[in-house]
Amino acid sequence: MDNWRGKWALVTGASAGIGTALARELAAGGTNLVLTARRRERLEELAASLRASGVRVETIAADLASPQAPQAIYDFIAAKDLSIELLINNAGFGGYGELHEQPAQRLLDMVQVNCTAVVHLTRLFLPDMVKRRSGDILILASTASFQAVPYISTYAATKTFDLLFAEGLAEEVKPYGIRVCALCPGSTTSEFHEVAGQAHLAAERKQESAEKVARTGLQALAAGKSYVISGLGNYLGAQSQRLVPRRMVTRIAANMFRPKK
Repeated sequence: MDNWRGKWALVTGASAGIGTALARELAAGGTNLVLTARRRERLEELAASLRASGVRVETIAADLASPQAPQAIYDFIAAKDLSIELLINNAGFGGYGELHEQPAQRLLDMVQVNCTAVVHLTRLFLPDMVKRRSGDILILASTASFQAVPYISTYAATKTFDLLFAEGLAEEVKPYGIRVCALCPGSTTSEFHEVAGQAHLAAERKQESAEKVARTGLQALAAGKSYVISGLGNYLGAQSQRLVPRRMVTRIAANMFRPKK
């Protein structure tokens, strides 16, 4: 964590799960933090505990489902004259079930949070990094980034976007001394599955801790990797599907995720 000691990092979706773990890991290494999420009370509780470790912490409650939220976050940070050296696009959510039964607005909000807000925040903070010729960006993707996944089709598609966006951008900004990495976790101990409505599936699968996933992502970013899959089993699963016809991979995923009626 010495890469960011004494510097400022912005963590979205910081109020739970991997976002909280990332904030704690960075604070332990002496990184100052701007934390954002929808739930103000949780943010303030986390900020208070992190300040006790000796770092500075600012919070801003914002819902990235709103198209105006990224600019509001940027303006908040600019007004405090803070320089963000590490941008962590962690906020995201999923939805489980047949597409025609899911609320249309929830699906659109998913694309907004998981894709549009990621691009918008990156575009807002990247020019300052280019001017300084230094900076780092971590984007939360998923093992679902590597294949179509029926019954979480929209979520998987958004995470494919995040992975390819991060990989392309990593090569694009390398000449400016900027590192970009996509973190691809599998099933992780967090609120994600409950929010997505698939807690029963999580109970059937081995889960990694949010703390382990956070460390994996930060270490890979510091090492200059453009993406990392957390967990050997997840890595083997994501890579082995390349050896199987895509249609068969999708059928297997459908059998795993199909709702029980």
